[in-house]
Amino acid sequence: MPRTKSAKKALKQERKRRARNLWYKKRIKETEIRIKKLSQEGKSKEAKALLPLFFKFVDKAAKVGVVKKNKAARMKSKMSRSLAES
Repeated sequence: MPRTKSAKKALKQERKRRARNLWYKKRIKETEIRIKKLSQEGKSKEAKALLPLFFKFVDKAAKVGVVKKNKAARMKSKMSRSLAES
């Protein structure tokens, strides 16, 4: 356990950041899975309707630093390509 005041504060900040990062990663992954599942079932219209939500989560995660901007761009491009093919 941290002993100094600054170490205690750093631990508190780290826990808060970790919770935020996990929240964004979970939302991205859940939305990605939902979109893939819908496209496999042949419901491409519903999958395309979820695409803006996926983009929103990815962009926000990139903005706050959970993922880097190039990775966010790759994720968005990959998802768009997979929906265009199906």
